[in-house]
Amino acid sequence: STVDPESRHIHKTRTHQQDGYKAHLAIEPETGLYTAVALRPGAGAEHHEATVGLDLLADEDSPVDAFGDTAYSAGDTRQALHQAGHRLFFKPAPLRPAVPGGFTLDDFAIDTTAALVTCPAGHTVALSDPGGQHHQRKAAFKDLCTGCPLRERCTKARAGRILTIRPHHALQAAARHQAATDPDWQADYRRWRPPVERAVAWLVQHGNRRLRYRGTIANNTWLHTRAAALNLRRLVNLGLTRTGGSWQLAPATA
Repeated sequence: STVDPESRHIHKTRTHQQDGYKAHLAIEPETGLYTAVALRPGAGAEHHEATVGLDLLADEDSPVDAFGDTAYSAGDTRQALHQAGHRLFFKPAPLRPAVPGGFTLDDFAIDTTAALVTCPAGHTVALSDPGGQHHQRKAAFKDLCTGCPLRERCTKARAGRILTIRPHHALQAAARHQAATDPDWQADYRRWRPPVERAVAWLVQHGNRRLRYRGTIANNTWLHTRAAALNLRRLVNLGLTRTGGSWQLAPATA
């Protein structure tokens, strides 16, 4: 932006693009209260949801059930929150098959400890050591794909199928399996997503997706102020009263 140099071009998806900033919110879904907020430029690895999400939960003094969409489900984030004892309900990113309707990464038997990968046809190859900036590992099937009866469902590459295995693969694979097969996980995700979406709608209503200021600091201050005001309104609606010199929530009525 020539008007606000800190504003960035954002690719939400391959087809959805916009300019501006990203607001990150941590919300307590039972009450609709914002527990932490942050506004960051829309682009850059240091401003990605998976990075900022760790900061939003940093002040939690005990493990929580943490819900989030796909953007927060990166492997490093899952690992850090898992080690902190949090129970995660982050929607895993879907896997894209190399061939439409064909095999995905989860159709291969991947043993990162033994460094072996077996394809759906039963061919086994070695997994490379971690390399590159992102410490990825490769499994190249090369000539084993020649004449394989399952090739058309697996790859179109002349050199055969090559798998890229990222760090924390086992953790991500377990998360995908749980999200697809665990009815309790699915029920909890469906239950708590609507209150979060409602709290997001409160934040942006009355044209508040459009920012009034220039620069990250000014707009981040505005976001904190608006979240605090909405929290106060919500507390009043929940029955906040001043009694005996202290603020209290009215007891819930049946």
